[in-house]
Amino acid sequence: MALALIFSGQGAQKVGMGKSLYVGSAAARALYDEANRVLSWDLAKICFEGPENDLTQTKICQPALFVHGLAVVAALQEAGKLPQVDFALGLSLGEVTALTAAGVFDFATGLKVVAERGRLMQSACEKTVGGMAAVIGEERSKVAELCREFDIEAANFNAPGQIIVSGEKTKVDAAVAAAKDRGIKKVVALNVAGAYHSRLMEPARMAFADFLAGVAFNRPRFTVFTNTTGQVVAEPDQIRTALVKQVVSSVLWEDCMRNCAAAGATEFWECGPGGVLAGLARRTEKTWVVKSIAEFNDLPA
Repeated sequence: MALALIFSGQGAQKVGMGKSLYVGSAAARALYDEANRVLSWDLAKICFEGPENDLTQTKICQPALFVHGLAVVAALQEAGKLPQVDFALGLSLGEVTALTAAGVFDFATGLKVVAERGRLMQSACEKTVGGMAAVIGEERSKVAELCREFDIEAANFNAPGQIIVSGEKTKVDAAVAAAKDRGIKKVVALNVAGAYHSRLMEPARMAFADFLAGVAFNRPRFTVFTNTTGQVVAEPDQIRTALVKQVVSSVLWEDCMRNCAAAGATEFWECGPGGVLAGLARRTEKTWVVKSIAEFNDLPA
């Protein structure tokens, strides 16, 4: 087996996530306790008890999903249930989780990186009026035409027929309203705090670049794919550049998954809540073997 670990992005969070890992695994518990010390606020309490309004805040849910993903990995390792890992990839913030799993950062450094990313992105959301929408069942070229016409951007290429667009809310709303007249059958406005992976995140990108300039990067221990190109990323400077660019660029998730499979991955283990990535994988290629591990009872027997 050639194993790829895949890590969740924002939107997968739910109140209660990780609590069984904290109770059942000393290794997972140690990560949550360390996270509370590093952040100087009680991440574990918000993950386990909510309220949901707090957990869904960008500055909270990004570190929450990061810690949860790595807690799954720690629990697997502790139980002797994690085979050799050959690949790692993550959706949006999950890319930082994947890089940390691969040893590019230690846990505390990766957590500081993702917490600052979340803080900066939330600040950018609060200073703009952004929106996002899901375009269902269309080719990339058709979505590109819609984006050009309404001056918005393709934020996520999640799976065939599932593309997310992003931009100023008035422009996204206009695109949603006009979609049927353009021959697009289904466009659904999303309930989000802002226009992620669009030029409205430029202030966050600039500040994140300054922050990452002071962070040391290692070469990954196993193969990691970047959302910005869908390709392998390995050199520290290359990884830093990709993480900065990713804040404002399209997330090429379908490309990451296809290229990982083409590189030899035979099994994907989703480390995160909700089974979102497994669903996208099934939509992309039904023959892929994908397991979702979110809680202690999900660990292989």
